Amino acid sequence: MTEGALTAVERERILDAFAAVPFARVLGIELESVERGEAVVRLEIRDELRQNHGIIHGGVTASLIDTAAAFVIMTQLEEGQTTTTVDLTIHYLRPLVRGSATARARIVRGGRRIIIAAVDVYDDAKILAATALTTYIRLT
Repeated sequence: MTEGALTAVERERILDAFAAVPFARVLGIELESVERGEAVVRLEIRDELRQNHGIIHGGVTASLIDTAAAFVIMTQLEEGQTTTTVDLTIHYLRPLVRGSATARARIVRGGRRIIIAAVDVYDDAKILAATALTTYIRLT
């Protein structure tokens, strides 16, 4: 399942999975789009997500990245397959201060056992604020 458009069943499975993530709801992460090999998530920057210097907390950015990666990875999985994160490397490039943050994830390599995704985070002005590379392993 690594080529072609998502089927209606696959899309519904991914949307249901997203709706079942309470942590994403707490942070206010929204799934904007998902296609085979691509996913976009977004969140509004709110005061409760800031660190003491007034910028979005790095852990929030990391969670946004991890969420985008998890859902782009789902586009590579068969029904019943599961994965877990093996590695996540983030480069914070600019602070996120106001507005929203959008994470765009894409599959770099979708192997039989290892799946690698790249994620870029942009502010409202479409300026790159963070970039990441993450590796997942198929468990089943």
